Amino acid sequence: MKNKLYTALGLMSGTSMDGVDVSLIRSNGIDEFTNIIDEYHEYDTDLHQKLINLRNLILNFDDLEKYSSRINELERKITLFHSKVINQISLNYNDKIDLIGFHGQTIYHNPQKKITKQLGDGKLLSQLIKKKVIFDFRQEDIKNNGQGAPLTPIFHYLLSKNINNQNQISFPISFINIGGISNITKILRANEKIEENIEAFDSGPGNCLIDEWMRMNSKKQFDNDGLIAQSGKIDQLILNQAIDNFEIQSYDKSLDIKDFDISFARGLSLEDGCATITNFTAYLIAKGIKHSNNDKSKDIKYLLCGGGRKNNYLIKCINDNLSDQTNLSLDIIDNYKYNGDYIESQAFGYLSIRSFLNLPISFPKTTGCDKPTVGGKLVENF
Repeated sequence: MKNKLYTALGLMSGTSMDGVDVSLIRSNGIDEFTNIIDEYHEYDTDLHQKLINLRNLILNFDDLEKYSSRINELERKITLFHSKVINQISLNYNDKIDLIGFHGQTIYHNPQKKITKQLGDGKLLSQLIKKKVIFDFRQEDIKNNGQGAPLTPIFHYLLSKNINNQNQISFPISFINIGGISNITKILRANEKIEENIEAFDSGPGNCLIDEWMRMNSKKQFDNDGLIAQSGKIDQLILNQAIDNFEIQSYDKSLDIKDFDISFARGLSLEDGCATITNFTAYLIAKGIKHSNNDKSKDIKYLLCGGGRKNNYLIKCINDNLSDQTNLSLDIIDNYKYNGDYIESQAFGYLSIRSFLNLPISFPKTTGCDKPTVGGKLVENF
């Protein structure tokens, strides 16, 4: 008997805080998946800036209480924004949407203190759109001593099976998501024993430091195609010092944008600072890849997802750092008929279905949780 298919809308807003990626998918939450719609909805300049300002204020748990009125105000605005997006898509889509996977906007993440805060009122959203909403995906994992991230690996697992079948790419298959933070998922093989065949970890900054440098030193929000960095000169002394200061010793902790800063590049020109920060980012991503590439006897393909895959200079720098890794190759996931901009939003649609079906969304080898964990809270407020 075939498992029932659900239609779910996944919504993801990442560390760039510039808007929401939205994906409508159909899946049984296990091994079937069809993508229906992918859209990006941009925040207005005022909301974007207020979110960045708030994140910069929240440095510890006490700040969540100290700035609670500002948090509540922005949480309502974020929720209203999402409701308008969902209602707009619902109007244009004739079939029933069963579930909403509502990630919200992370403003503070500290799993060591068992705290993660995403702006987004699931109860209000359900009331506004009159649909079942799954939200608060990370808290249950943290309660089970996990890091609360990354959560997309179980979706990568499904994609790896499809890519293996459709493109005859052999296992192992890895995914590198270069969002604000970079994370790596490695799928050893595809069979019923998911826990034994999937491993994942955060590897370092992705776009966050480059974007922050561009925002602070120019009128641009990001380095388009890496052209600014490519035109600059790397300050090797500063780069070496940054690597020494930020060296990641283990990969068992989830990372936040606040774990890194760009002060080491202070005093450099726009171009030289961008080149140095981009090479710092590339070094840490490459180091994470080397950590995951622990069996040199097997060829392995790493599929790039997220906005950072479009930064040609960043990808070149990552490859330069991998010249001794002869058994691996990097490729963009778009070459396998998946849009690399929307893997995360598709994932949260898929995760909402798994949560609704009481299936685990995180595992000991993906977040460090004690046991496979069903994350997310269901609310039906209409």
